[in-house]
Amino acid sequence: MNIVLFTNTYTPHVGGVARSVAAFRDEYREAGHRVLVVAPTFPDMPPEEDVVRVPALQNFNASDFSVALPLPSGLNATLEAFEPDVIHSQHPFLLGMTAVRAARTFAVPLVFTHHTRYEEYTHYVPVDSPALKAFVIELATRYANLADRVFAPSESIRDLLLERGVTTPVQVIPTGVYVERFAAGDRNAARRRWELPADAFVVGHMGRLAEEKNIGFLADAVAAFLAGAGDRYFLVVGSGDAEADLVERFRAAGLAERLVCSGVLEGQALADAMNAMDVFAFASQSETQGMVLTEAMAAGLPVVGLDAPGVREVVRDRHNGRLVATASPAAFADALGWVHDRLAAGEDGLAASARETAEAFSMARSAAAAVACYRELQRSSDAGRAEQDDLWDQVRNRIRAELEILSSLTAAGDGALEESQRER
Repeated sequence: MNIVLFTNTYTPHVGGVARSVAAFRDEYREAGHRVLVVAPTFPDMPPEEDVVRVPALQNFNASDFSVALPLPSGLNATLEAFEPDVIHSQHPFLLGMTAVRAARTFAVPLVFTHHTRYEEYTHYVPVDSPALKAFVIELATRYANLADRVFAPSESIRDLLLERGVTTPVQVIPTGVYVERFAAGDRNAARRRWELPADAFVVGHMGRLAEEKNIGFLADAVAAFLAGAGDRYFLVVGSGDAEADLVERFRAAGLAERLVCSGVLEGQALADAMNAMDVFAFASQSETQGMVLTEAMAAGLPVVGLDAPGVREVVRDRHNGRLVATASPAAFADALGWVHDRLAAGEDGLAASARETAEAFSMARSAAAAVACYRELQRSSDAGRAEQDDLWDQVRNRIRAELEILSSLTAAGDGALEESQRER
């Protein structure tokens, strides 16, 4: 198949969506499919095969995101030469709108993955407000209804989308994990690199350090746990605007020397760092799936996380970690202590259960499920595509796409206004 992936975030940006797109791209290509990625440009980009880079606003509103401009020149000619069988959009705005135009122009199925709870990210916009949150919820919902199929990364998000009024069929397809990559890390090498004692108990975390990831809560909870003994450390892999606050909280707690921030790691260095940990701590409540949790479990790590969408589908309380129902640092610290005590007693059931969970979320399974959906949609659209040879049909479909987009944006704005008026 010829698969086109439209995404507003992509390498070298480090984040869940970028990593998801790259993982599915690699798996599709490994299976013999052609993949074209349409993504924002970044400074000093090296030449890439089958990637179309479009102009973008860098570091939008002081964040680490690049915002793609939605009218890339020459894209239609590139897509026409590629002859897409399916268009897969990762976002409901910017290049997501371009994906709708492309799918309608070439009369191919449009798939949309609802990666993100967008209302949790409106603080990146200067005019953040309840009305804006309502608008992005409406926009994502109406965008989903423009698609032929919606992928939800977890059961929680599928249920949320149905509750919000998505009528397009929703299929649960999480981003899988390359189990073998994370299982092959060198624990001792990483501990030597970061000067962690061989016998220390290391709490770990990996991800983008941003406000919506609940980093302040995580810092307080882990600091409370570390304060209980001198042989406990916190290894944090990643970077972001919340890193300074994390460091300051540990300094204020008198634990600065037991916090290790490695920065962004990839490949073998990342696998090594994950294996240097003893337990993985995760406090975000804005996730749609537990991708980083399954990666941690592939390294044999029990996970302690707050009970939230994307987390509860992966963490089974007292089986492969702890699912903390009470969002308090003290309760979270107690859960870390529970894991510590069982590992100290030599119990290996948590690690074995974590690895078993990771196997159930393998990347190969997720990609195969996605391709099966693509083929199903392709079969249903073949007849319409056969009639798509006339240029006027393409123009007519493009007009249809513009009307659908305009209608979607208008309805989302009306819905947000009604919600705002009800709250007054």
